[in-house]
Amino acid sequence: MRGAKLRLSIHPLFFCALILSAFTGRLLVLLCAVFAALEHELCHALAARRMGFSLNKIVLMPYGAVVSGDIRGISPLQEIWVCLAGPLSNAVTALGFVALWWLFPETYPYTDVAAQVSFSLFLVNLLPAYPLDGGRILRVLLRPLGARKAAIVCRAVTVLFAAGLAAWFVFTCFHAPDFGLLVFALFLLCGTFGGGEYARVVFCEKDFSRGVEERRIALSAEKTAGEAMRYLREDKYLVLVLFEKGEFLGELSEEELLKILREEGYSRKLKDCAAF
Repeated sequence: MRGAKLRLSIHPLFFCALILSAFTGRLLVLLCAVFAALEHELCHALAARRMGFSLNKIVLMPYGAVVSGDIRGISPLQEIWVCLAGPLSNAVTALGFVALWWLFPETYPYTDVAAQVSFSLFLVNLLPAYPLDGGRILRVLLRPLGARKAAIVCRAVTVLFAAGLAAWFVFTCFHAPDFGLLVFALFLLCGTFGGGEYARVVFCEKDFSRGVEERRIALSAEKTAGEAMRYLREDKYLVLVLFEKGEFLGELSEEELLKILREEGYSRKLKDCAAF
């Protein structure tokens, strides 16, 4: 549920990539990429949580990392900011390394790979190809066309990018084959045709057998049900104390809030809910 602790899991194929990189002398590059990817996905999760949504599971994959959770009811502007949080964090990290080199030039040989990886992750994720962050933003911007048309346009753009990468790979085969281009092209195709959507988290009931601490939050009744979700915690029972124009309006229990979300939607203002 929203408010749940952030979890990290590792895909079995990641260990294969780890062993392969050790034998090919690219272990340092992989480790730098892993830390940059974890920073990237963690910032997505933190941005979502700040807006009252939850991306609470990060999976370490052989090609990077992915984050999943529950963003139902998120507005287009909020989703764009969540998408931008990851790339911007990598850009800030890369600039931090540049500042470090300016202050302490002797650190350059030890940090140049990490800086290059962070900056590359920033640039690559801004490409308008799904499921990269740029592709997600493109899909949000195309939403007025309808979900189906937006998906078709995003897939077409992604296929063009993948075709370009594949052609580039063929060109490199004439001197020094770059299999990374081919892997990236396959990643884009799998992402755009194999899903790429954030997973949905099921709301779960709390176990009161051992007691649960109550968390009371005073909140404006002008807030939406989706905005109220940010106050949910896995180990606490939520009670919203609602006020309208400084006057006490009533209380809303956690069960009532979840019922509103299921039946009336995330954009429903608390003061307009059936509970009142």
